[in-house]
Amino acid sequence: MSTDQVAELMRQLLREAMILGGPVLLAASVTSFLLSLVQTLTSLQEQTLTTVPRLLIVVALMLIGMPWFLGRLVTYTVRLFCDFHRFLG
Repeated sequence: MSTDQVAELMRQLLREAMILGGPVLLAASVTSFLLSLVQTLTSLQEQTLTTVPRLLIVVALMLIGMPWFLGRLVTYTVRLFCDFHRFLG
């Protein structure tokens, strides 16, 4: 396996990781920002006010997006296994 092939595999892996993790990270970041803004405006400094809603939104997004996540992962895995012979010889 050449260096170029390893770099291509890593590029594909990182691309899929960003596509799958991006929406969840974006939702968690936006939720945290909005809740921090509300806390600042209302002078509430309770840690559970940010943790629980963020956790609920991330879990809900993961459950709603599960078919899409699994579809992307299965497609990537099948494509990787189908192209595996290129990397061995």
